[in-house]
Amino acid sequence: MPPLTSIDLLGLVAGAMTTVSFVPQAVKTLRTRQTRDISLSMWLLFCCGVGVWIVYGLLVPAWPVVAANIPTLILAGVILAVKIANLKRE
Repeated sequence: MPPLTSIDLLGLVAGAMTTVSFVPQAVKTLRTRQTRDISLSMWLLFCCGVGVWIVYGLLVPAWPVVAANIPTLILAGVILAVKIANLKRE
């Protein structure tokens, strides 16, 4: 792994902040199982976009992009899975 640059550090900080911002929603969704007010189309597009960011980060290579987006995709994917499960129950 190459040495950490100030630009990498900036990317890691930005990535950490945006990733951590999903934690409260994921926790709330898992606790309440309420997803009525979450847009399925927005969440699907978001998860696909994050997946594309991961591919981009691998191709460039930009490991801060990959490191930030993998946990974001996991958190957003959990919310999306609950939303889809709720739609099937309705």
